Amino acid sequence: MLEEVFRDEWGRVLASLVGYLGDFDRAEDAAQEAFAVAAQNWPASGVPANPGAWLVTTARHRAIDRIRREHTLAEKIHLLPAPDAVMDEFDDTVIKDERLELIFTCCHPALPLEGQVALTLRALGGLETAEIARAFLVSEETMKRRLTRAKNKIRSTGIPFAVPGAQLLPERIDAVLAVIYLICNEGYRDRVGLGAEAVRLGRVLVALMPDEPEAHGLLALMMIHDARRRARFSGEDLVLLGDQDRSLWDTRRIGEGRVVLDRALALGGRGAYVVQALIASMQTRERIDWPRVAALYRRLVELTGSPVVELNHAVAVCQAGDPAAALRIVDGLDLDGYLYFHSTRGELLRRLGRDADARDAYRRALELATSTPERRFLTRRIEEF
Repeated sequence: MLEEVFRDEWGRVLASLVGYLGDFDRAEDAAQEAFAVAAQNWPASGVPANPGAWLVTTARHRAIDRIRREHTLAEKIHLLPAPDAVMDEFDDTVIKDERLELIFTCCHPALPLEGQVALTLRALGGLETAEIARAFLVSEETMKRRLTRAKNKIRSTGIPFAVPGAQLLPERIDAVLAVIYLICNEGYRDRVGLGAEAVRLGRVLVALMPDEPEAHGLLALMMIHDARRRARFSGEDLVLLGDQDRSLWDTRRIGEGRVVLDRALALGGRGAYVVQALIASMQTRERIDWPRVAALYRRLVELTGSPVVELNHAVAVCQAGDPAAALRIVDGLDLDGYLYFHSTRGELLRRLGRDADARDAYRRALELATSTPERRFLTRRIEEF
């Protein structure tokens, strides 16, 4: 119960403190102290009616006390209210929700992408440095350095803790969505914790930007993908969509995702995330309309210009009944270093009866595979010839 409250409240508490103190490290230290006090007191006294307000108030008191003890920073005290002026009652209406400002700070284009991702997971998701490091298969020390560099960059360049102005907002929203989407993709590969965290961050973003259709589209996409997570693996074996046990799908989550998608469409959403969510939704239908899916992928190619999307378009064309046309699409792509280019090409060649060429394509894919499920799947494909 306490762990759930902490995870739910961390981003909101930290955002309030960053806005209040103007310093990431001080805000994090104060938040951690407040959560430690809560962990000590709440089991006996019970969780307050408004845990977020309790945590923010406690953290602010702790931060003020710490600054007062640090004589070299004494002049900063004049910028802060006295402790008596801080909320005496835990009134939620008094605490401004500044998570949106925090999201835009974490995803500022001046930060390297790896720093944006790490800082978003740490600041908004409340993940420990060790958890983020494990998810991205790097050492804890490496991840700690990434976080430190990102925070130092924010401090040294004066990156504002603010929602960008109207002229910058569209491109900055795209950056925020891209970071959350990247987290989702990492979770979709096989890192379950990150997939769930991406959905949680998507819910926060939709709550903070209720009229942004692409935020709804991204959340719908992530929810529908996450609903199929249990069926994507059998032990250490990767299971393709057509072979998945649909009884393992979370139908309630799929339904929720479709409701979010309907909201995105009602808001006029026609962008890349909304189109991807439409595709994902159609792929969970009992009978998949592959020509329609192929048409949606064609639209997605127009929106993104991505060769990887074109590769997925080719798969849909094949599923719609034309593997020869699909192979022509694939052979026009420059994706030699991409695992799924070769595995897709292998499947198309196999369906066209070109077994020797298919085996070579699968072998090239196996050379590029890094995860155990991918390697096992490709090995089985090669052994089938």
